[in-house]
Amino acid sequence: MYIEKRKIKNGIKYYLGHSFREGTKIHKIRKYLGKDLNEKILKERQEKAEGLILEEINQYKIIKDPIQTPLSKEEIGFVENIEKNQKLKVFHLSEKQWILFSELFTYNTNAIEGSELSRKEVKEILEKDKWPKKSKGDIAETYGVNDAIEFIRNTKEHISLELIKEFHKIVFKNSKEFAGEFRKKGEEVVVRDGLGNIVHMGAPQSRVGSLLNELIFWYNKNKDKYPGLILASVIHNQFENIHPFADGNGRVGRLLLNNILLKNGLPPVNIDFRNRREYYQSLQEYQKSHNLRPTIDLLIKEYKNLKKIK
Repeated sequence: MYIEKRKIKNGIKYYLGHSFREGTKIHKIRKYLGKDLNEKILKERQEKAEGLILEEINQYKIIKDPIQTPLSKEEIGFVENIEKNQKLKVFHLSEKQWILFSELFTYNTNAIEGSELSRKEVKEILEKDKWPKKSKGDIAETYGVNDAIEFIRNTKEHISLELIKEFHKIVFKNSKEFAGEFRKKGEEVVVRDGLGNIVHMGAPQSRVGSLLNELIFWYNKNKDKYPGLILASVIHNQFENIHPFADGNGRVGRLLLNNILLKNGLPPVNIDFRNRREYYQSLQEYQKSHNLRPTIDLLIKEYKNLKKIK
């Protein structure tokens, strides 16, 4: 790491810089320290900035490698037995059951992100086009998520950049100007839960495209190697780590989760709004240590609730 000095008209600006190699690419991180600093303050800020840079480098590594070490036969067998014992094979929902699932998923996935619509209101919007006197954005996204569920039922594609953008476009086409577009230059994200705790720090905007491509490559390479629950959990959690959109990543990630489940012969799943804290904790556990177990445990819990759909 090194100190950079930049002369300006009325003083000197100080930065702490660091370059590191990732494959054939060189990445540079720069932290602003301040202007016209004395030696003591410069040293203090340098030490703090070094810690931030090391955290950022570690974040690069976590996001880049979905499974840092190959899973053992025992771990894979454990998940395969879960799928078998829970009888998690694609069951062909009737059209009525799909309607019920879509209403349930739409309500919960939007509620997790702050929608104020009740489940009854969601049902009336989708079944009767009856709009409550609430946010037009919430109403538009109710239709959008419902349409996205219909889309994943019909698409044969597992995962691609265009598919991810299409999910976002469908959900937010009538509520966000940037529907279907990844974050632009300068748009960085830090996601907090309702208690103000940091849940995710998204990947740097400049690396969104390359990281998604690496994730897609990983999936295509491993889709015949790992059980569907592992594939879906990794794709969902890694997607949330990358956070490619300025907003709407949670809903797109949960749609992507279901698309991967369906394409691997498993039923769709709903993350209940009441389990949102457990959901956030599972994401944090994965982000910190790549531990998939909390995510898989939550999915199994939600599958048991799904069986109650009649």
